Amino acid sequence: MTGPGTFVVLFLLAAIVSLAARRLRIPYTVALVVAGLVLGSTHPLPTPALSRDVMFGLVLPALLFEAAFDLEMEEIRRDGVTLASLAVPGVIATIAIVAVTLGPLLGLVGVSGSDVPGLQAALLFAALISATDPVAVVALFRALDAPRRLQVIIEAESLFNDGTAIIFFTFALGSSTGGVSAFVITDFFYVVGAGIIVGGVVGGASAEAIRRLFDPTLEVLLTTLAAYTSFVAAQAVGASGVIATVTAGLLCGSRAGRGGMSAAARIAAATFWEYVAFAFNSLVFLSIGLMVRLPTLLAHWRSILAAYIVVTLSRAVVTTGLIELMPGHFKLPRRWTAVLAWGGLRGALSMVLAVSIPESFPQRDLLITMTFGVVVLSILVQGITVSPALRWLGLSKRLPARLGYAATQAALLSAHSALADIERTGTMVATDDEMRRALAADYDVQLERAERNLAALGTALGAEDAATAAARRLLSDTEQERVIEAFRSGAITAEQRDRRLAELRTRWWDDGHRGEGH
Repeated sequence: MTGPGTFVVLFLLAAIVSLAARRLRIPYTVALVVAGLVLGSTHPLPTPALSRDVMFGLVLPALLFEAAFDLEMEEIRRDGVTLASLAVPGVIATIAIVAVTLGPLLGLVGVSGSDVPGLQAALLFAALISATDPVAVVALFRALDAPRRLQVIIEAESLFNDGTAIIFFTFALGSSTGGVSAFVITDFFYVVGAGIIVGGVVGGASAEAIRRLFDPTLEVLLTTLAAYTSFVAAQAVGASGVIATVTAGLLCGSRAGRGGMSAAARIAAATFWEYVAFAFNSLVFLSIGLMVRLPTLLAHWRSILAAYIVVTLSRAVVTTGLIELMPGHFKLPRRWTAVLAWGGLRGALSMVLAVSIPESFPQRDLLITMTFGVVVLSILVQGITVSPALRWLGLSKRLPARLGYAATQAALLSAHSALADIERTGTMVATDDEMRRALAADYDVQLERAERNLAALGTALGAEDAATAAARRLLSDTEQERVIEAFRSGAITAEQRDRRLAELRTRWWDDGHRGEGH
């Protein structure tokens, strides 16, 4: 089958698997990997090349940007100390534990000879496997009914610790060939700091350009350029493309960044990036299953199981230890710490890093086999059990209320978009101003009804949940758009517009701080 034909079949399979996963109530990512494993065993079509170039050049920037774009900067700041601790010292500690304990444990379970990695190989394996994979984590937790703050911590940590792991993987690989600088710490801070600066410049410039445009297509295009430009520019100066793209995504998706978008652009951007995430996640997780060869994994089951135990336990020890050592106001509930430790999935990024190890590296095949095995176990075991664990720990919110909130949010966005269409093209479909006003009035009624329902549901879901903040944000955006449209139509003066916008922003700020204080 040709290349394009393969992708057609994969997308068709992704749609079928998505429908089956919903009906069977299993995580979509898990279902994709299982489907890939079945296809990989029967070989009905060629395996797509999930190479380092494809992953780093096409897939990773888009998925990182989409995940960061969906986060609020205020949410990141609130748990910034926790995230920084887990993403840097947490990953370094995990790498050290895995590198030191992997060999002895393999010896204890009866593995010997060439199947036991040396210290250099163990260090390389620890670097590529120790960080949670943002592609796997975000895709899984988006589908779960976890508290919003816990979801944000897990997703944000996976975005940032991913950058740390790639940096140390590069250092570890360089040390095996004698290519690492003596100033390792200085190099690390340069890679991270330059990545933040590059992402900040690109993200800030994109947000400012979007603010000056009133074309939804161009505004969405600028977010796409921000995702890839930040990654490429950071790589070009020797910085972390991962950290640069995450920074750019946070700036473009922040309150100020989204506030510069028109209502139509916000809806278009949300729809576009949601589709991109679905398409790329589908290809990535199907490719994981297709790339794995079950007979090879079964032949090394002791090594894989021991490596999985080491990686999982080291994550649990480091996560629990760091959270317990934090000052009181930074500590998380212990139930959250358990989910944070267990929800650290490994995914395609670890596999791509493993495949990118030079063929001349000793024990390369062993490292690839162990990595593939740990990734598959991580997705299947932890991916299936995270949702029951949330329910067992009492962390699953009321699903009917969330479904009602999502439906009402969709109704609000749809009505607001339709009203904007009437304002823009009403003269072409209505014969006079009276007909145009009648059409607009009908959608005004829908908007008011959706706004009331959204506010009520947001409150019902609780102040800790992001639904409350999202409800306030959507209502504020809608009201501000109405004020601006009223000014453009000549219904109010510039002075009245500015006074009303100031009142709305002040009310939004006050409501947000009252919500945080609950």
